[in-house]
Amino acid sequence: MKLSQQTILITGATSGIGLHLASKLHQMGNQVIACGRNQLQLQKLSSAHPGMATHLCDVTDEQQRRELAAWAVAHYPALNMLINNAGIMQQLDLTGPIDPARMMTELTTNLLAPIHLSSLLVGHLQGQPVAALINITSGLAFTPLAIVPLYCATKAALHSFSLSQRHQLQDTSVRVFEIIPPAVGTNLGHQDNYDNSNDELMPMADFINAVIGALQQDTYEAGIGIAEQLRQQREGLFDLLNL
Repeated sequence: MKLSQQTILITGATSGIGLHLASKLHQMGNQVIACGRNQLQLQKLSSAHPGMATHLCDVTDEQQRRELAAWAVAHYPALNMLINNAGIMQQLDLTGPIDPARMMTELTTNLLAPIHLSSLLVGHLQGQPVAALINITSGLAFTPLAIVPLYCATKAALHSFSLSQRHQLQDTSVRVFEIIPPAVGTNLGHQDNYDNSNDELMPMADFINAVIGALQQDTYEAGIGIAEQLRQQREGLFDLLNL
């Protein structure tokens, strides 16, 4: 897929993968619409990248998702790519009760929001000559890390959804990509005191370049770095990962 002169909406664009992907795509000559729930970070992003559009949105809120989709189509009718990137990862103790509110926040952010936002925009995207839905999952969708079980489960579900989404849209102009990251140096999970300092982290620049290459080469299910091993070997690595 050509990755210049596109109009791209990306969620979770104020930190981590989303921030670096939005910056790179902007540098490549695309109209990027960065979505996030931190107004200060959005302002910093737009100041650092003149011409990048921003929109404040908490994707866990259904009405805000509806407003985001309507605003994006109205203000950027050439919109032809959606990157479902926003995600959170929480440690959960499955030996006792789970806080339902905490659980629903993770479920909604990682799974329900990308499904709903895609559905709100898919009609518009089908009217474009070339369009794409890009879902960011995880190597942990295939080989779960037991201390973050709901994160792994939501990413596994998003992987499954991507397969069905791709199949149903195969005769349209909309291409469905799944990007499967390894552990990279982000703040994912840090709000829950998850320590990834011992993980083998892929440098962010290398990861972003690999993502761009996968999209340009129309690799619809792209395992990046060690995530490709997790994708291929799946539960066979579970015991090793969870020592």
